[in-house]
Formats: sequence, structure tokens, C-alpha cells
Amino acid sequence: MSVCPTCDGLGLVRVLNSEGRWVSRPCQCQELEREQRRLAAARVPSRYRDCTLDAFDPNYNGADESLKTALLTARNFVDNYPVDTAGKGLLFVGTSGLGKTHLAVGVLQRLIRERGARGLFSDYRELLKNIQNSYNPQVNTTELELLKPVFKAEVLVLDDLGAQKPNEWVWDTVALILNTRYNDRLTTIITTNYADLPAGSGLATDRDGIKPSRYEDTLGDRIGDRMRSRLAEMCIRVEMKGGDIRQSVKRARFG
Repeated sequence: MSVCPTCDGLGLVRVLNSEGRWVSRPCQCQELEREQRRLAAARVPSRYRDCTLDAFDPNYNGADESLKTALLTARNFVDNYPVDTAGKGLLFVGTSGLGKTHLAVGVLQRLIRERGARGLFSDYRELLKNIQNSYNPQVNTTELELLKPVFKAEVLVLDDLGAQKPNEWVWDTVALILNTRYNDRLTTIITTNYADLPAGSGLATDRDGIKPSRYEDTLGDRIGDRMRSRLAEMCIRVEMKGGDIRQSVKRARFG
């Protein structure tokens, strides 16, 4: 472990105060350590730890203009947090591979670094799976223990909302999470691949115009219309359009 060259590991430095007296002050390394602890506590997966707002490129060849707007909205949100955001969050909406998670994590990490926020990253599907596993009597973790950090996080990133196949239990769990955070006026940043439209908006008539046939689920279909409506109160909508950047700009290669 390296020793801070400024304080030589003491955690304090001597400085002159406004009255010209030498006093002890915490070294800047102490704040850096606290920042690193907050970042670690946010549980951002290693895949996304390098996702910063500065690293998000909305100008690649063929990029839709909505990506520039999304980045600007993300930056403005951080700049205005927490006074002007007043408990509001962000809802990044768009198809896969547009950088929604990148921007959400970029906002989270910047709020931790620059605003001292205490945040948490939670994958929606993984969270629900872990809650279901907690019902197993052989597992020593309760549902409340899993949900408490999600309820209490000052800033929560809920990634890939709607990814889990819907049923009554899923809808009730989503409602519990969103309503708890809404009532406590806590900031929630959400990404979803599903258009934030009412349930049933993915219905269209067949060629003969006789009967409806589903062609695409909406967010309302996946989490229920009541919670989809709740998100309109909780979050600023950020729509992202275009093709999958991972299939072009970030395609995996050898060598």
C-alpha cells in the first residue's frame, strides 16, 4: 500500500489559517479514500467501471443526434444535483447497444465523486433472481436484507428494467421498490430496452384488420401500467435512438 507523499501517511497536514496560525487539517488523501469506499460500496460491475460521461462518444460515424442530447441531459443532471433535481431521476429508453448503461453509470460515478453521494448499481434481473433465491430456507439472506440497500440508496441505478418475464410477483416487487423510493424522494436512474408506453400499445391488427396480434412488448406490458405511470413522475425521460454501437464501433476483435 502506497504512502501519501503529502502527509506521509498521517492523514493530517499543517496549514496556516486565516489568523496566521499553524493548524492541522485532514489531508486530501482522506477524501480520496472516502471516495474510493463510496465507489466500492456502489457495486458497479467491473465491466462498467470505466464508463464515465467523458468517455461516452456520441459522435461516431452514423450516430443519432439523440445520443448527444442524452449526454447533455446527463451532464446537466449532475451539475444540478441535488437542489434543482428535487428527487427526480433519469429514465434512459432505447434499444440495446446505445450506451444507456454507460450514461447511467457515468452519472452515478460522477455524483459519487463530485457530490459525495452514496449510490448503488443494481441489475434488475439479478435483483429479482436473488430475491427469489432468498425464499429458499437454506439461504441465509432474507428478502428485506436484499431490498434494504435498494430502498435506502441515495442514488440507485436500476439497470435493464423490464428484462424479467412479467407476472404478478414481479409487478408487486417492482411496485414496492419504485413506490418506496418515490415516497422517500430518492433519486432513481433507470435503463430499459422497452418503449415507455402503456400496456397493450404493442398490439396491432393483422393484415386483414381482424384481430390484434402482439409484435412488441412495451414497458407497460413488462412492469404494469401503474408503475409505468409512476416513472413519469419519478424520472426525466431520455430517449436514445440508433443502431447497436456494439455491432459496429465496439465489435470485439482479436489482436
